[in-house]
Formats: sequence, structure tokens, C-alpha cells
Amino acid sequence: MPMSAHGSEILARPRRPAPRAFAARVHQGAAALRPSRAGFVPAARRGFTLIELLVVLVLVAIGAGVVSLALRDGAATKLEEEGARLAALLEGARAESRAAGVPVYWVPGGGERPGSAFGDGAAAADEAFRFVGLPVSLNMPRHWLEPRVSAQVVGGTGLVLGPDAIVPPQRVVLRLDDRRIEISTDGLAPFAVNPGADAAAEAGR
Repeated sequence: MPMSAHGSEILARPRRPAPRAFAARVHQGAAALRPSRAGFVPAARRGFTLIELLVVLVLVAIGAGVVSLALRDGAATKLEEEGARLAALLEGARAESRAAGVPVYWVPGGGERPGSAFGDGAAAADEAFRFVGLPVSLNMPRHWLEPRVSAQVVGGTGLVLGPDAIVPPQRVVLRLDDRRIEISTDGLAPFAVNPGADAAAEAGR
């Protein structure tokens, strides 16, 4: 179909974008990719709001409190472990004493067995405690898991563990830093950690 000259001129003429719209797009693109020392970054920078800063400060405070609590309770946890371990050792030695029918004593480092003016002569300089009267073959522990732990028998120099089924009421206090824990028996019941002793000491400070 023949086309008029005017129609051919319209088809051949290229379309041009509107000058103002095209210029606006170019300006926006250049602004969005404005170069900086760190590379191409958005032109608009948004600072921290007051709420965001408060949230960060709260998180930092919580983290510091958790670390402080962990450090403070580390000594208490270790002392509880030592108390449970000592109570188990005392009961084991008590059972051995009754089974063998021989007197057995527990003596902290530097102490003497009850009723003895000179000790048993078996203490070593690096021993934290010892069981007097048990066979050496039992290889009973003589050291704390935490070397800084110290022990003191209340009202005596050592604990009587047998051979009688009923022993005198006895208490021993373990200390680590500013923490203390007490292991006791009424003479008939097994040696056990006394949970109220540490609480009473804390209340008295």
C-alpha cells in the first residue's frame, strides 16, 4: 500500500524523550551514585536515633552485668563442687571404717588427728587434707580440685569417721575467696552440705 510522503516522514523521525523528564532522571542517577572516599554510597546518610542509642546502651549494660555475675558466682560454684565431693569422700571413708572396724579420721592440711598430740606423722607438706587410718591401697584424694580452697573443722582439728555407726556431731567449713560453705553431720545422718550456713553468713555481713 503506498504511503504518503508526510506519513513516511513521521515514521522515520526518531522519538526524543521530553527534555525536562530526561534531565531530571540524569540528575537523580548522578546524585545516587555520588562518589566518596569510601566508594559510591547513597547521598543521604541517616544518623542513629535516640531510641537506637538507648537500646545499644542497654545491651552493653546487660552484657557487662552477665560477665560480672559469672565472675562473682564462679567461686560459689567451685565451692559447691568441693563441698559435694568432700561429703562423698567422708561418707566413703566412714563406710570403710565401719567395715574394717578401725578408727578413721579426716584431717585438713596442717592439722592433727583428734586425740593425738603429735599427729600421725604421715602428713606431707603439699597435702590439703588426709584420711588417717585407711589403707594406703585405697589411694584416697589428698588435694582440692581448686587449690585456693581452705578447710577448718569447727571446734576441733579433725573429723572422727568411725568405726562406730554413730559419731559425734561435727562440722567443717570450706572457704574460697569471700565464699564459705559448711559440711556437717548430726552424728547419725550422712555428711552433707548445709545450704543454710552460707546464707546465714551472707546475711551477717
